[in-house]
Amino acid sequence: MSTPTSTANTLKGGEWLIKESIALDTFTPEDFNEEQQMVKDMCLQFIDSEILPVVDRIDKMEQGLMPSLMVKAGEQGLLGASIPEEFGGLGKDFITSTLVNEGLGGGFSFSVAIAAHTGIGTLPILYFGTEEQKKKFIPKLATGEWKGAYGLTEPNSGSDALSAKTTATLSADGKYYLLNGQKCWITNGGFADVYTVFAKVDGDKFTGFIVERGTEGFTQGPEEHKMGIKGSSTVQLYFQDCKVPVENLLGEVGKGHIIAFNILNIGRLKLCAAALGGAKMALSSSITYANTREQFKVPIASFGAIKHKLAEMAIRTWVCESSLYRTAKWIDDKETELETAGKPFNEALLGAAEEFAIECAMLKVDGSEVLDLIVDEGVQIHGGNGFSDEYMISRAYRDSRINRIYEGTNEINRLLTVDMMLKRAMKGKLDLMGPAMAVSKELMSIPDFGSDDEGAFAAEKKVIGQMKKAILMTAGAAVQKLMMSLSNEQEILMNIADMSILTFNAESALLRVIKMTEQQGEAAVSLQKDMMHCYLNDAVDAVNKAGKDAINAFAEGDEQRMMLLGLKRFTKMAPYNGKNARRRIAEKLIAENKYPW
Repeated sequence: MSTPTSTANTLKGGEWLIKESIALDTFTPEDFNEEQQMVKDMCLQFIDSEILPVVDRIDKMEQGLMPSLMVKAGEQGLLGASIPEEFGGLGKDFITSTLVNEGLGGGFSFSVAIAAHTGIGTLPILYFGTEEQKKKFIPKLATGEWKGAYGLTEPNSGSDALSAKTTATLSADGKYYLLNGQKCWITNGGFADVYTVFAKVDGDKFTGFIVERGTEGFTQGPEEHKMGIKGSSTVQLYFQDCKVPVENLLGEVGKGHIIAFNILNIGRLKLCAAALGGAKMALSSSITYANTREQFKVPIASFGAIKHKLAEMAIRTWVCESSLYRTAKWIDDKETELETAGKPFNEALLGAAEEFAIECAMLKVDGSEVLDLIVDEGVQIHGGNGFSDEYMISRAYRDSRINRIYEGTNEINRLLTVDMMLKRAMKGKLDLMGPAMAVSKELMSIPDFGSDDEGAFAAEKKVIGQMKKAILMTAGAAVQKLMMSLSNEQEILMNIADMSILTFNAESALLRVIKMTEQQGEAAVSLQKDMMHCYLNDAVDAVNKAGKDAINAFAEGDEQRMMLLGLKRFTKMAPYNGKNARRRIAEKLIAENKYPW
């Protein structure tokens, strides 16, 4: 299958699967400008100086502490990075606002409160509010004078958000909407001043409303006792003939789903960024512990089993970061393109995030699962001490678990990844059919055993190209065989999603290494090359396994045998010594006594 070239700037959402990205056009963390790096450093310093010294007090929910810390963050501009200057923000680009989420991601419960406030607590009003609503609420949300929260989930509607039971009825005099119902798992709910709440007008028109603290008929329940993020305020909200003025209607009646789902696209990418920040901090603390903890009269960092763990943690972190900022730049570029075309800032960013909704869903899955791997292995490295609350890693372990649940469970995001790809293909927005048919035709032909020696990284590029063919073959055959019933075969969809996430990550890592090599020289990036190769080596095997599981679930006989042979052909890679590569990576971590990249 020929793979047409395309620059990153012209790629649409999902097109990485069928088009080749150019390394020099791919944004990497090495491309952060001086201001962006300063913003990130300021966030890390804020966590070190303001949050970590009081983290136990935060977890005990000391009265007024969390809101006061949010005000401090607001004074430094950390709440308003993405808010336009006209509404009291800093008006920074999407990359910078993503860096803020990463930089604050190591703040445990504080990170949750800040992410909820700056994301779902503020953005619905900023993007969908009237000018009057923006002028009233956004400047105070930007400084932290007012805190924001978001009420979507109900006791019987989690992933199926549109089945919510909360109702809104226009009063007889037309001045108020009367809200009745309840919301649960509301982050910042115990102290927020402004809530974006969703209810059904006339029982069926899903609609957004801005509800202010103190509104008649609006009460909240006690704080929930949770497994982790104990310092994050989480309450239920109750509405009993809650009188919301008509001027607090958010967006249009019946269009609440547009608000909810568009905000989630951005939220998923930002969750990945926050998870990445938490992962880097947890990894650094595990490296430090491994260097200082002695067994058999030597530091445990000198043991091969520990080196393997540390290296794998670093590899997954570095690869996740590569995918995150590659995507963030795509969104940033698309936003600029839409603004240049005359779109207002809110429509531009929402349009850009929607364009790359597939990638946002994949990042949410990967970021949350990378963090879970790192805190889990971190506890293991700490041994018995990792189970003690005296060590920070135990808190990181508990706090991490929620990330695979909110902003759409990882299962929902996996299903969405494939569902969005197929829907775009059916609408003609993404040409998957042509490439999938080309792969099918290739299966019937004699394999190409051409030389891999076609320039730097030619072999790795070929491996990733073959992994993409494995996805197209598996997904194409599943669609053809199962047609409309494919949506009921969630196991197969999740297999295809895993193949996609692995391939996107592997390609992002390779593009980053190629770009760094061209700019810095091969010697300077030998360890990054090791990380890329280790990930690629494992990803090929994982794509093979996921593809095999999918094919075996829907194909039989000759078709099954042919596809499994094709899958084997598409998931070949030269033997690679991952042990030695991981040891080299681990030696760097041990010498630096932290995660250094």
